[in-house]
Amino acid sequence: MSEDGRSVLSHMPGNEGRASTSSYVLRPLVQNIPLSTEEHTAETRITCVELCNDNLYIGTSQAEILHYVSIPEDPAPESLGPQYIFASRLQPAYSSQTSAPSHILLGVQQILILPKVHKACVLCNGTLSFYCLPELSPAFSNLTVASCTWVGGMDLGKDIDTEENGAVVMICVRNKVRLVRIRDEARLVRDIEFPGCLISTRRGNFACVADIQSYALLDVENQQKITLFPISSLDENTAGGTVESISTALDPAAARISNVSRPISSDGASDGQGHGRNTSLGTFVGSLGRRQASPQSTNADISGLATPDPLTRDASPSPASTRNRSALKSETPTPMPSTPDKLLPIPPERPERSDSLRGLPPARLHPSAALLPHICSPTSTEFLLTTGTTENEAGVGIFVNLDGDVVRGTLQFARYPRAVVLDGRGIGIETEVAAADEDREGFVLATMTESGDDGDRSVIEVQRWDVDHGGNRELINIPDASLTATGQDLGNWPSPQIVGLRSINTPVNVLFPEIGELLRGKRLSHSIMDSSSNDLQESGFQILMEEWEMSRNKEEVDFGHRLGGQAGRITLWSGSSVWWVVRNPLAIRLNAAIDQILEPGSQENSYNEIERSRIIQLINSIRGQEATSETEFLSLEYIRQKASLILFADLIARPLPLSNIQAADSRITEGVLMEGGVDPRVILTLIPALREEVVEGPKGIWIHAGLISVVARFKSAMRKTFEELATPDMLNLIKRYLDAWRQRKGFGSIADEVEVFLTVEAALLRVLLEQDVKDPSRISRPSPTRIELYALVDSGVDCFDRAISLLEQYKRLFVLSRLYQSRRMARKVLETWRRIVEGERDEGGGLADGETEVRRYLVNIKDTGLVDEYGTWLARRNPTLGVQVFTNDSSRVKWEPQQVVILLRRRAPDAVKVYLEHLVFGKKNVKYANDLISYYLDNVLNILGSSDEARHILSQSYESYRALRPPKPTYRQFITENAVPMPWWHDRLRLLELIGGSHGSDFAYDVGKILSRIEPFEQDLVPESIILDGRQGRHKQALRLLTHGLGDYHTAVNYCLSGGASIFHPASGSAKIAAPSQEEQAILFGYLLTEFLRIEDISDRLERTSELLERFGSWYDVRDVLELIPGSWSVELLSGFLVSSFRRLVHERREATVTKALSGAENLQIAAAFVEKCSELGPQVERVPRTGSTEA
Repeated sequence: MSEDGRSVLSHMPGNEGRASTSSYVLRPLVQNIPLSTEEHTAETRITCVELCNDNLYIGTSQAEILHYVSIPEDPAPESLGPQYIFASRLQPAYSSQTSAPSHILLGVQQILILPKVHKACVLCNGTLSFYCLPELSPAFSNLTVASCTWVGGMDLGKDIDTEENGAVVMICVRNKVRLVRIRDEARLVRDIEFPGCLISTRRGNFACVADIQSYALLDVENQQKITLFPISSLDENTAGGTVESISTALDPAAARISNVSRPISSDGASDGQGHGRNTSLGTFVGSLGRRQASPQSTNADISGLATPDPLTRDASPSPASTRNRSALKSETPTPMPSTPDKLLPIPPERPERSDSLRGLPPARLHPSAALLPHICSPTSTEFLLTTGTTENEAGVGIFVNLDGDVVRGTLQFARYPRAVVLDGRGIGIETEVAAADEDREGFVLATMTESGDDGDRSVIEVQRWDVDHGGNRELINIPDASLTATGQDLGNWPSPQIVGLRSINTPVNVLFPEIGELLRGKRLSHSIMDSSSNDLQESGFQILMEEWEMSRNKEEVDFGHRLGGQAGRITLWSGSSVWWVVRNPLAIRLNAAIDQILEPGSQENSYNEIERSRIIQLINSIRGQEATSETEFLSLEYIRQKASLILFADLIARPLPLSNIQAADSRITEGVLMEGGVDPRVILTLIPALREEVVEGPKGIWIHAGLISVVARFKSAMRKTFEELATPDMLNLIKRYLDAWRQRKGFGSIADEVEVFLTVEAALLRVLLEQDVKDPSRISRPSPTRIELYALVDSGVDCFDRAISLLEQYKRLFVLSRLYQSRRMARKVLETWRRIVEGERDEGGGLADGETEVRRYLVNIKDTGLVDEYGTWLARRNPTLGVQVFTNDSSRVKWEPQQVVILLRRRAPDAVKVYLEHLVFGKKNVKYANDLISYYLDNVLNILGSSDEARHILSQSYESYRALRPPKPTYRQFITENAVPMPWWHDRLRLLELIGGSHGSDFAYDVGKILSRIEPFEQDLVPESIILDGRQGRHKQALRLLTHGLGDYHTAVNYCLSGGASIFHPASGSAKIAAPSQEEQAILFGYLLTEFLRIEDISDRLERTSELLERFGSWYDVRDVLELIPGSWSVELLSGFLVSSFRRLVHERREATVTKALSGAENLQIAAAFVEKCSELGPQVERVPRTGSTEA
């Protein structure tokens, strides 16, 4: 953009020589309009403005329309937008006899554009005429409507650009409101009895209208009216809230407006003004009335809707007695059915009512005579109306819904407005049809006069209508009206009579070149960058990159030109100029606010004068705001980046020591930095030492052009040394900022991703190294900074070579090894660790347990040579760790056991025992179990024999366990969870596991030999004695020790269930042993009951005994138990056991009875079968020879 263009923009009205921070600004639309001609030298002013596509129509007080046409926009980036050139001067038709009093606003009063049907309605001096767009040629054969006060009332709920059946408008004539459909011809839809209508706004079937006294809500479909409230609050004669019927006796729904040749005025006079056509809608209707009288003409008198005198208030309509619409509708005379596409029937001629009716003004009254009514519709169900006392007093805006009820809160105007315009759909307002470029915030703009030192002046008051209390009110000065066409000086401030404000139907893109100047990309100059930044070495390549930079600059300029647009919907006219009243773009408005904050500290080294709180408040105002367009997205990004850059630069550039910075200030700056998203290389250029890590790349650093001046302004911050800046708080801030940027790695939206993350990672590594050096807590405990440093190098960095250099420089060998590990450089890792383990200085001391790290690493690599070399080296230094290299199942290099045994016996003999322990316990190989038992027993006995402390520890463990109240863990679990960190304790646990039967019944050892060795320590090794007694069958002794020696009742029960074969070892992983028979278990449970009855503590004795009998009563004989139980015990203690036992006995008895009965039945069945079989065979006689007969 050229310097001249910027100068013009900076001195536009409302800007006051600099960019404005207000919500709206003024932009020129047309200036130096030729309002007057040689024929008309009288003072001429603009009365209305309308725009349709590329055509601009300006109405004047001389009853003329100036037609301007837009010429194609200059494609140059310096262009300020489309230009309009004067095309023609038109004189609409009007009747000169309708104008009389001086209080009438003469000239073109309204221009209503109907783009869908390519028509325009022009109201001039009380006469309505119709024209074709865009040249404004007469339409409908010069059809006119006389005595018209208003035309409009388009349905705001429909998009006029998509309406298919033409456009329906409301034409307000002397005694009624006429709904007319405009298409290829004008057809009457219906008449509404509402005399003296001055303004109307319609939503569907509901229209809000006003006469000179009050507002009313009309149901145009059901012909009903609700009187709302007076325009002036001083009017006490208007009763609001009543519902009245306004239906006529004749409702010609679709009659065509005839173009019969009649005089323009209702009196039949014609003066030849306008286009010279003399057809008048009012005359035509009047003539029809004279041809046919209506028998229902008296109905109008009964309705009580006589037109009031324009200047009096004593003729208000009679209120209805009820508000029930449905009841009134039933009482309304039935209208005639609609007959589409038929000629307009002859309406009844209404009799003359009074002199006040004849004096009804054909145009809107001058504001000095009465308050002008204003009606707007912010939503599909609401109307905004204004009321007040006088034009010099405050005004009030009231919202009403379609039922006539007041909703929302009221709006307060400093003075009663002369014009009111709404802009924006409102936040939280749901609309059926919302324009894509329509703003979300809802504003109301009102023109009014304001008293000042120089007298009254015209201003635009701006406030929100979609928030409570209207938000922050703003005033925009209306530009000087300059000189009239006749050379008359109107003064510094425009007169209220020559100022107008209007919302047009066709939005136009208003260009703001300043947006592009702020948002387009621009390379950060080398003069701003430090001389240590990367330079291009090859001159040929440098020339190529310079050409690329020129091309990129041109693209950025074009891109910025495309961004600089804002939808203009509101026009303002003053004097001979027309202005756009357009939303101040977000980027310009907030950038101006930031620049105002920077102004007090514009001098060098006065950064402490910057009001940081105002910048923070500005950032908070846009926090959470979502962009709806590309321009808004870039604007929010730019503002956040500029604010974050200023806050950070101010933080490090202030003359006070950085140690005095408050924590809250630092946290806020950090949050804004992370939210801003500015290229981190720009931030790092302000910090010495870290600027050395900036990788600019051949294309350089490109940022928003508006940020260049900020970097240049704070370049004095580069004079501080890194030692002055490297306070703990500042390093933490920079670290978190860089880490947040590093989290974005891999995002496709990051420009210059390679250079950015090379810079970020190198700078982050350096900051962490500096922090770790200065952190005093790293010696006593693990430093959080150290953890972050490890995480950085473990995750891998792109700046690998630079990282090696930095780590060697800071003598951080262990961190260097982790960096090698991130690249899977195994030999480099092991070599670096060997350097540390063998004594080379490692400044950070991170490899305190270097041997463990070597072991872990060897398990994870697959190089057999490295594992053999460094595994045996580690086994010589630390047998335990060395063996783990060969025994780890997850090791990627597999070894045979015999091979490992031979290798360790040859190179690391002390590691053989550790490896055998792994085979026995880990692999369940019992081949070497006896050797391990002997080793463990030697170790434990040697410690007990030489250390009283060890014996005390064992004794204390027994006492602590016995002191626990049930339920409690087993003794094995107790000593495992409370293990003493001593080798002999570990060996004892292993010994218990081995001799306790963890390897199954197949594993045998010499019980007598072990028992004889531990006999001197029988009181110290109670679990061992229990296991060995069980192995020898001395179950009574074992249960006695379990019950009274340990108090491990749970293990005692398990002993009875398992027969003493497998106790005191972990249940998981143990070999399963066959359980003894129930008879054997019953014997053991008998021993256990005897021991439970001998427990010293009576409560434990009762509790344990009753629990044992209740749980395992099936193993006991009732008679035996009753003989053992003391007679003093209550039956209740044994109730569970007795009940279960008796149930069992009853069950057994009944089972025996059933068995006996079944056996008897079976015997009977067999006997019956035998008898049956015998019967079947029949009797058999067997002769037995006698002895005597034989002898005879």
